[in-house]
Amino acid sequence: MQETSLFVQCVFEFLGTMVLIILGCGVVACVSLRKSKGEGAGWIVVTLAWGLAVMCGVLIAGPYSGAHLNPAVTLGLAAVGKFPWSSVMPFIVAQILGAVIGGMLVYVFYKDHFDATEDAGTKLGVFATGPAIRNHRRNLISEVIGTFILVIVILFIGDEGNSSQVGLGSIGALPVALLVVVIGMSLGGTTGYAINPARDLGPRIAHAILPIKGKGSSDWGYSWVPIAGPVIGGFLAALIYILVKSL
Repeated sequence: MQETSLFVQCVFEFLGTMVLIILGCGVVACVSLRKSKGEGAGWIVVTLAWGLAVMCGVLIAGPYSGAHLNPAVTLGLAAVGKFPWSSVMPFIVAQILGAVIGGMLVYVFYKDHFDATEDAGTKLGVFATGPAIRNHRRNLISEVIGTFILVIVILFIGDEGNSSQVGLGSIGALPVALLVVVIGMSLGGTTGYAINPARDLGPRIAHAILPIKGKGSSDWGYSWVPIAGPVIGGFLAALIYILVKSL
């Protein structure tokens, strides 16, 4: 990774996360909003596009920040000593801000289709995750396990000496894309697999701020689940990594 200042690293975390959200939330808008040419394309399209969205974010931020793009990844790397704690909060702030702007740009892009869509839940679903069956305890477990898989794979593949980077960029753009795809296809059916607090919180804030016609609630009562679950999952992955490496 190039020697760059913390400010420049945060700029690229912001930009990489913004692109991730534009493409990731964009595919949800494409397949779910009324009169879109992609309406009804389904879950496979969503999971593939989210993986490719992460790949694009990694390609942008990888050489400069390591491409965390996710507070759970940043915290997990810090917990195992691969990232300085002093840089954690600036990275997280940059990621959330990038996600907010990304969510707003998705609305600008699909404005006519938001207007053509009557269901408020469908509109919220473009921005934020939600449970297929609302059970906060089990929803939390789903997010913990999904993020655990994400972070533990990143830690172990990055540990193989493939790169000096730390973050999603440490395992390469295509492998991390495939990792996100398989998590979505295997573990995404319960909560929509946020596995990233910034991915959910940023666009949810955008939903709350934007003047979306008939948007309804931003469902803040559920919003803690895709924040707490990924954070717990990231720390559990770091703990298991430390324990296994100490054997």
